[in-house]
Amino acid sequence: VWAGMDSLFGTAAAAQKSFSGAASRKTAKNGSKKCKNRSARYPKASNNPPYLPPEVSLLWFICLKLVNPTQYRFEHLATQMKWRLQEGRGEAVYQIGVEDNGLLVGLTEEDMKASLKTLRRMAERVGADITVLREREVDYDSDEPHIIAEVLVRKVPDDQQFLDLRVAVLGNVDSGKSTLLGVLTQGELDNGRGRARLNLFRHLHEIQTGRTSSISIEILGFDSRGEVVNYSESRTAEEICESASKMITFIDLAGHHKYLKTTIFGLTSYCPDFAMLVVSANTGIAGTTREHLGLAMALKVPIFIVVSKVDLCAKGTVERTVRQLERILKQPGCNKVPMLVSSTDDAVTAAQKFAQSPSITPIFTLSSVSGESLDLLKVFFNILPPLSNSKEQEELMQQLTEFQVDEIYTVPDVGTVVGGTLYSGICREGEQLVVGPTDDGKFRELTVCSIQRNRSGCRVLRAGQAATLALGDFDRSLLRKGMVMVSPEMNPTICWRFEAEIVLLFHAKTFHKGFQVTVHVGNVRQTATVEALQGKDELRTGEKAVVRFKFIKHPEYLKVGAKLLFREGVTKGIGQVTKLQPSKHSSSHHAPESVL
Repeated sequence: VWAGMDSLFGTAAAAQKSFSGAASRKTAKNGSKKCKNRSARYPKASNNPPYLPPEVSLLWFICLKLVNPTQYRFEHLATQMKWRLQEGRGEAVYQIGVEDNGLLVGLTEEDMKASLKTLRRMAERVGADITVLREREVDYDSDEPHIIAEVLVRKVPDDQQFLDLRVAVLGNVDSGKSTLLGVLTQGELDNGRGRARLNLFRHLHEIQTGRTSSISIEILGFDSRGEVVNYSESRTAEEICESASKMITFIDLAGHHKYLKTTIFGLTSYCPDFAMLVVSANTGIAGTTREHLGLAMALKVPIFIVVSKVDLCAKGTVERTVRQLERILKQPGCNKVPMLVSSTDDAVTAAQKFAQSPSITPIFTLSSVSGESLDLLKVFFNILPPLSNSKEQEELMQQLTEFQVDEIYTVPDVGTVVGGTLYSGICREGEQLVVGPTDDGKFRELTVCSIQRNRSGCRVLRAGQAATLALGDFDRSLLRKGMVMVSPEMNPTICWRFEAEIVLLFHAKTFHKGFQVTVHVGNVRQTATVEALQGKDELRTGEKAVVRFKFIKHPEYLKVGAKLLFREGVTKGIGQVTKLQPSKHSSSHHAPESVL
């Protein structure tokens, strides 16, 4: 849909170039025929007005005008809006002033006001709010200017508290990741000495060194009108969850190389929708920046870039860092299309294009001290749509329950608590599940006592949502990271050995039988030994092979097709699980052991 909108909603130079040869509206209507190719449809200088392609997405809806519809027509439009909100998981964008064939004709100011009033009535009927994202004049030498507008319609889906997007925060040490999150979530600018990041640290040594060593979770909310909801005005996490229609959950990961295993675990187990790579403007691409970019690309997580600390640098230094990033993104290994965001229009366009094409990589330049361009990042987060649609979500919810255990806690007066992500199915309070595998490959029964999502109570958890589950007096020593909690009806395959098709990204010498690596598959992280290489005796950097691994400590629950990442020192590789060899306990684990 946005192939033709850049000229209107992109930079001023693009708009001037597009409209330099626009003729009268009358001539445009007479000549508005379908073009056979892209160059004919979007000429540099033409007597025809620009076109949008016909509607191609459920999230963006093209309409000419909504002036004084009949009651029957109004009911039909309201029903259509409700369906589009369901398909877009609570969000839809209306483009007003665009004909069904994509012709950008615009509306008079009076008609635009009437159309927005009708749209507001439709939104009230279905329990939603509207926000005008942007307006532009389309002037084809007519007597009065015509306007086209983009309107965001947002409604909290009936079956969940809020729309939730998870964003992993990557970048080199001292690039300003935690400080940026502190400014976004606390609503106060940093003082230049790291005050904003103090509330994000979980350990004393993190406060003393100023370096993140663990995974911390922070939230940023937006209400139905697109206003920011964060910890400012003394709000609590519960109040933010109650007020927000859309929630951005940030997963703050470590930047130092010695905490790389923690960073990889956060990327593989927390299932982020997007990744935000933070690069310091004064140091440029240094340290683990390239490595973090490679990890996100290997795991196929869509990534956008934030250049921070622009207040410390001259304009030329910031531009040099941006050029350096653009050069890396365009390399054959990345094949990305960098898109520098310098205005609100750019931020809106970037959010919509970023969700449609994984090759688009928005680049923001901002400061957490001066607040420069910070609003552009907030606009981007507000409009950024979810990657999965309602149909995919429904299919996952119809499967059996599977919850991945990422964190384990002991809470006073509550008991054992586990944190993680519900991979499939639905989990309710009081539900009976089994957890495993144990060291001998068996599963144990347990009961979910209560559920919390983003620090507020929740009775039902659905596929794709992250939460913490209270397990009462279940023995914590029986749990470990990497376990799964599944429905008793499921028949999970437990394996010591598995085969994977891998690509060796880097190895100093040769990769051969007997070599030990740390394997990351989802929330599983364990050392494994290379037992065999099919058809080869050894591997060198850049080569592919099917390899059989064996876990050295205990069996794990894996799935065929899961992404695999392994490392040992400077040795790194990626791949996909192709075959499982069930352990000897797989035939007996159907009957779970009782806790007692």
